[in-house]
Amino acid sequence: MLVNGLLAVLQGIAAIAEDDVYARLGDYVYEVSLTGWGWILVILGVVAAATGAGILQGAAWARAAGILLASLSLIAQFLFLPYAPLWSMIMIAIDFFVIWALATHHPKASPGT
Repeated sequence: MLVNGLLAVLQGIAAIAEDDVYARLGDYVYEVSLTGWGWILVILGVVAAATGAGILQGAAWARAAGILLASLSLIAQFLFLPYAPLWSMIMIAIDFFVIWALATHHPKASPGT
């Protein structure tokens, strides 16, 4: 989750800094300017990285928040697919793995509980 957030931040910075990094599209149903997509990805990435840090520290809130943020990231990457198809597919796979890992992880109960 932490790495996923950092990658999304870098992807967002690339979209904000240089609009010629990504392909230009004609008519696209979910058309948002690349700067807009960049800010969406940066904000989502920062929150995801913070949640990933919480997961690594064992915070109780972080698991559910991680599943929610990875789901939002998966949707955002799907909508960003026409701009960077290969990279979006890689990020979708990472998001899927994060959701699966967080949903199936069962922390061991501490003794006496």
